[in-house]
Amino acid sequence: MADVGIVGGTGREGFGLGARWAAAGLSVVLGSRVRERGQEAAERARSLRLPGRVFGGTNREAAEAGEMVVLAIPFDAHEEILAGLREVVRGKVVVDTTVPLRRLNPPELLVPPEGSSARRVQSLLPEARVVAAFHTVSAHKLRRLDRELEEDTLVCGDDPLAKERVADLAKALGLRAVDGGGLDQAATAERLAALVIGLNWRYRRKAVGIRFVGL
Repeated sequence: MADVGIVGGTGREGFGLGARWAAAGLSVVLGSRVRERGQEAAERARSLRLPGRVFGGTNREAAEAGEMVVLAIPFDAHEEILAGLREVVRGKVVVDTTVPLRRLNPPELLVPPEGSSARRVQSLLPEARVVAAFHTVSAHKLRRLDRELEEDTLVCGDDPLAKERVADLAKALGLRAVDGGGLDQAATAERLAALVIGLNWRYRRKAVGIRFVGL
């Protein structure tokens, strides 16, 4: 078993998160729809000579192997991918990083019927302990392992112990975890992420982040 299994671990955000956690000494499984792509991504991460072990495989293998599971997949792929994970994530902490967007310039937030991506994940994985986090962290900056992450991430969920574990994952990345409240507040985190993406687009930046002062 690995510390973290990343569903969508070959994408920009998923790979960046995995590499950062491996740099912190955690063991990681990078998942993909195609096993060979997951294995290739793991080989690329291992070439960085990071302290933590990195493995690759299918999304299901990553979810099954990970003590905690992180979703780094597009919103429109949720139903297809999560249908095959329901049994293997039962009782596990599942971290949703998804920002549901309409592909416009700049992108606009898409609000699902459930109210947020995280609530949709909870409806698709009813026996998982869903927590929302890492929405506003730049995928570009995640992959720059030579740069420190100086921002905050909101952590939202209904299970206090699950939130604590996700806060520990955030600290391993070098982020400050801010308790954003229950899972219903994930909608606010997703809106903030859409705002950050819009700021990146308008100001031609790649790594705008959020920091809460006074805490």
